[in-house]
Amino acid sequence: MIKIGPAGSDGLGHLKGLQKVVRMKLDCMEVAFTYGVRMRMDIAAQMGALARENGIILSVHAPYFVNLASDESEKVAASKKRILDACQRADAMGARNVVFHAGFYQGQTARRTYDLIRGAILDMQEHIVRKGWQLKLCPETTGKPSQFGSLAEILGLMDDTGCGITIDFSHLYARQQGTVDYPKLLRKLPRQFHAHFSGIEYGVKGEKKHVVTQAKDFEPLARQLVKRPLDITLINESPQPYKDAAMMKKMLRKYQRQ
Repeated sequence: MIKIGPAGSDGLGHLKGLQKVVRMKLDCMEVAFTYGVRMRMDIAAQMGALARENGIILSVHAPYFVNLASDESEKVAASKKRILDACQRADAMGARNVVFHAGFYQGQTARRTYDLIRGAILDMQEHIVRKGWQLKLCPETTGKPSQFGSLAEILGLMDDTGCGITIDFSHLYARQQGTVDYPKLLRKLPRQFHAHFSGIEYGVKGEKKHVVTQAKDFEPLARQLVKRPLDITLINESPQPYKDAAMMKKMLRKYQRQ
């Protein structure tokens, strides 16, 4: 089953954003803690109750101020706390995936960066187990070759730590200068994973910004997704995520009927 929904609350606030997801008959929603985890625990519980009542799958995006590969221990500790604070709210609302951008090379070798991030994920997973939280950390593929988060790195983390993954198809498109072989890519992925898609603007250094999703951009991926027995949540991150998620769901359902 492929579930489709928006990232964020469209400026409405978390609860009203989720209510809009319900009204639009979308399938899932990613709660965005972009600049910090400020959601009260009672609001998280209300989000979870509303989602369960309406069959909506929730995920959480941890704050963007994260670098698990920093050479400054204080920054690593602060990054872990931001992710784990997001996990606490995710558990309270029954969200199963916690998305984050793992870190930066910052002059270190790719191997050293990978090892630092791998160690931080293992450490956070121990904390998650101790707390009894039923969720997965899902590091995300990133849109710039200079940033940690290639497909190989994210799949490596999954294999080495047992973590989940977030495949941002648009980031890979930008990272690879507008070329994605979707059949080849999907063969490398597990049957179950979390994903993002939107329009994207890129340059020689990769991603510049997310833009409105055009149907022609989603069509090649949609045609491949329906050929496979996948269990994925696909989140739209465009500047108009609700409208674009609805377009994507309509297109996907059309191809599923063919």
